[in-house]
Amino acid sequence: MSAGEAELLSHELEAPPWRRVESTLMSAAQSIRVAYDTRLAPLGLTLSLASLLAYIAEVGSVNQSHCAKHLAQGRAATGAQVDRLEQLGYIQRAPHPEDRRVWMLEITPAGTRKAADVADVDAILREQLRAGITRPERQQLAALLLRLQDNVATALGNDSTSPTNSTEDQQ
Repeated sequence: MSAGEAELLSHELEAPPWRRVESTLMSAAQSIRVAYDTRLAPLGLTLSLASLLAYIAEVGSVNQSHCAKHLAQGRAATGAQVDRLEQLGYIQRAPHPEDRRVWMLEITPAGTRKAADVADVDAILREQLRAGITRPERQQLAALLLRLQDNVATALGNDSTSPTNSTEDQQ
């Protein structure tokens, strides 16, 4: 066993609760969120708003419930984000062609431009975050995180996990 492997094993087995793998994972996730929020702030967006905008830009006209499900968040939180993006002029609500109770979310020309800016920020930050981490390592990490996500769902008694993305999508 190498010194690095021994250190990792020691970290997992002997570490206090705040230094175990789950805590390290949560800390890393929080740091990544802060990095995105910081980089997106000059665009007037947060990671949550940018994610919703990017999703609508990618899929086209979509209803709010589908957005909430895809982003693994509540409909109320998504509704607040929709309101904000609409106020900023990046999306608009349009009537559903077959169901007058449902509104469709559509990107505006300003939203398309802003989504491109978000993509630029994302590309630069992802390159920085992935420095020194190979593609096979990222694929392995993604597979492990998906298994962990399934384990969390099982521990909570849920039959399904949050939106499933293929490991390839997360590269």
